[in-house]
Amino acid sequence: MRMLINAAERVVADALRGMAQAHPELVVDVEHRVIVRADAPVAGKVGLVSGGGSGHEPLHGGFVGPGMLDAACPGEVFTSPVPDQMVRAAAAVDSGAGVLFVVKNYTGDVLNFDMAAELAEDEGIRIAKVLVRDDVAVEDSTHTAGRRGTGATLFVEKIAGAAAEEGAPLERVTAIARQVADSSLSFGVALGAPATPAKGGPTFDLPPGEIELGIGIHGEPGRERRRMMTSGGIADAAVGVLLDELRPDGPVLALVNGMGATPLLELYGFGAEVRRVLDERGVPVARTLVGNYVTSLDMAGCSVTLCRADEELLRLWDAPVSTPGLRWGR
Repeated sequence: MRMLINAAERVVADALRGMAQAHPELVVDVEHRVIVRADAPVAGKVGLVSGGGSGHEPLHGGFVGPGMLDAACPGEVFTSPVPDQMVRAAAAVDSGAGVLFVVKNYTGDVLNFDMAAELAEDEGIRIAKVLVRDDVAVEDSTHTAGRRGTGATLFVEKIAGAAAEEGAPLERVTAIARQVADSSLSFGVALGAPATPAKGGPTFDLPPGEIELGIGIHGEPGRERRRMMTSGGIADAAVGVLLDELRPDGPVLALVNGMGATPLLELYGFGAEVRRVLDERGVPVARTLVGNYVTSLDMAGCSVTLCRADEELLRLWDAPVSTPGLRWGR
């Protein structure tokens, strides 16, 4: 495989060095692998901390900044960060108002964030946690018990981040984050397998002319394999699964997300098909975001995330945000 790297064991450290140089508004601790907004801790503000394996950029480090996360902890590729990173991040952003951990539902992430919460609380930091488990494709996988955390993580981090930026207390920020997590579902589709730097080749076998419906962001198996379908056919299948369970009775936020190797030309076309299906089902779309936000290295494919959105969630979604990966209103 052709990869723009020096050595597999240095991929994350090299990326963090480059991120620090490209984004002086962040403090990037390459040695301890913590990314923090430069003005942290912000007086009186709840701190938001998230993290996970590298390879999903811009999630999570690309979402650090005003209006979103205060800190992120990158692990090795597709591997959870460790509790020491999380405790260091919590200490860096705690202003005395408490810290919210946003945790994707993968076994390593859950265990390590739980341990970090205990350690941080021993140091006098108030910690709350929200678990994101939005992947409707499967209930269990090789990485987790229960549904995986995927695209809804972006919605949680953005909306809860806006509430924290406004000065909401920890209990309120946590309640909003849980509302978003409980109101969101995602469904992913793979057109091709990703290649990890350590392996140097595809992480699973997907024969030519086949696609995987319900793929996870680490390449975990989905619901089924089918022959290649049109963009419209994939939208019919993915959105149909989401709506059958989500059953929105009002407007939704829609994320049309690329897995890393699918160009915007295709994503925008797929987004139009997603909107067609929602219109046909009578579901109003309040906001749409299209792009590569929760990726899987160089996987070809896409995912759709829908979130039931009331007026308060929409207001917080529209609030200013200034991060490397998401920016508007400033």
